[in-house]
Amino acid sequence: MKEFILLNQTFETHSINEKEMAELARQIGQIIQFDDTLLLSGEIGAGKSYFCRKLIQSRQLYPEEVPSPTFTLVQTYDTNSGEIWHVDLYRLTSAEGLIELGLSEAFEEKICLIEWPDLALEIAPENALNLEIWITGEQQRKVKFSWTCSNTWNKRIEAISKNFIAK
Repeated sequence: MKEFILLNQTFETHSINEKEMAELARQIGQIIQFDDTLLLSGEIGAGKSYFCRKLIQSRQLYPEEVPSPTFTLVQTYDTNSGEIWHVDLYRLTSAEGLIELGLSEAFEEKICLIEWPDLALEIAPENALNLEIWITGEQQRKVKFSWTCSNTWNKRIEAISKNFIAK
């Protein structure tokens, strides 16, 4: 019987500005695949919605407005390669509402970008990519990516990390 040892992997960017954040989101947009889930955390105003907006627009043939789903909870976007779910759980008070949203099914078929993911952690895929965004200055941010060691993310993150590696 073969045993698998799962290790947590991390990658942290250097302090990046708004333009670099948009480029990072675009590059992540190029490497994500359907059934991938990104869990975004960080304080209010850290840039979670901005990151999601730029990622979604990078996958659209004709980029459209991408509002924050704070009040709607879920916004869906058709892209040239399928549907993206942008979910904001900030206003949700219990995990029971996640089933009604259809989030479990979306994890299996869509690209899911989940802001304020704490309530969804129990049902989120094990291979989700976690992004934690910190404010480091007036227009500066750091992004820490973490994932369970698997071929799912290792090679994909390695492909973009050299452009944003912490110094």
